[in-house]
Amino acid sequence: MSRLQVKICGQTSEAGARLCAELGADMLGFIFHPTSPRCVQPGLPASLELPGVLKVGVFVAQAPDDVLALTHTARLDVAQLHGGQDVAFCRALAEALGPERVMKVVWPEKAVSLEGFQAELDAFAPFCGRFLADAGKGGGGHGRGIADPAAEILAQARFPRPWLLAGGLSPDTLGPSLSRFSAGGHGPAGLDLNSGVESAPGVKDENLLRAAFSAINALNAA
Repeated sequence: MSRLQVKICGQTSEAGARLCAELGADMLGFIFHPTSPRCVQPGLPASLELPGVLKVGVFVAQAPDDVLALTHTARLDVAQLHGGQDVAFCRALAEALGPERVMKVVWPEKAVSLEGFQAELDAFAPFCGRFLADAGKGGGGHGRGIADPAAEILAQARFPRPWLLAGGLSPDTLGPSLSRFSAGGHGPAGLDLNSGVESAPGVKDENLLRAAFSAINALNAA
């Protein structure tokens, strides 16, 4: 198994972002959704110089032009589409940024069948460099894993691009979650953590972060 990439989402402070980077995060997520308790201004990611770490903007309700403007202003490496954006939206961003800078979020719990979920992945694949599979049927921050029968659909799907697993991941659930979705060598290329490593919304807990990275390092070494 290749080394798992790690994204720590919901960054709200310079100190928290730098700690995550020092511990080994490959990606840091910055949320630009006004109703989120983790919403930030573009100046935070723009001010951070973190060589080797991708800065990911999380967008829910913005228009394509607004996503592009914020991506430029906040000096983001990747735009994560975490709303109901359709293929045309994704195509527009891919044409402007390059598909490798677009991450499309999908929700297996919305799927009515494996075939339908696979068709969705295949339709978006030309216009994104990564997928992210999350719990729930939209939005984020559900604080739980992906439930059955959607979890079985996710386990059987064949992602045409590398993908990250999200949804209530914590130091205690990383191993079992990864095992469930890694059968057949088609598992996630990375993990996306947020509330499972927080002491409060937007406040990353150093002890939980260290425990999570310790667990991930053990998985990588297995």
